[in-house]
Amino acid sequence: MKIAYVTLQGRGRTDELIASVAERLAAKGLRLAGTVQSNHDRPDRKKCDMDLRVLPDGPTVRISEDRGELARGCILDSGALEQTVFEVERRLDGADILIVNKFGKRESEGKGLAPVIAEALHRDMPVLVGVNGLNLAAFLAFAGEEIEGLATCPDIVTDWCLAAIVKQIA
Repeated sequence: MKIAYVTLQGRGRTDELIASVAERLAAKGLRLAGTVQSNHDRPDRKKCDMDLRVLPDGPTVRISEDRGELARGCILDSGALEQTVFEVERRLDGADILIVNKFGKRESEGKGLAPVIAEALHRDMPVLVGVNGLNLAAFLAFAGEEIEGLATCPDIVTDWCLAAIVKQIA
């Protein structure tokens, strides 16, 4: 089982790292499955808009709901997230690696992309996951003992991915 995670403090920083690594791997010709997230601040809202791009080539799906400027709590559009899950599942065949931008609340409940992560691991496909501090304990429980926390340097994360893919092919 080859699964690693990264976590950075600060809104959007883990998303940026995951997206950078995905770009590097795609530039090397690797076949990617998974998601990368981009966040878009809105001057009239406390919460940002969140978009998930399904790897390798879309679609991009807005996974946040605009519930108004006074909205509190989670603004995740669960239906939109499930749409991306379906799209990622369709792309697992033939992929070299699964990249998941975030193991979030839905995944900690066993939903969202958690079943896709489990399927990729069952196929012995390497998996890279972004995790925030709130869901780290749930992720570690989900992933088990054979997990690796990576330094938050794009070169190190990219190197781990490449090495895991080579081991998978060998």
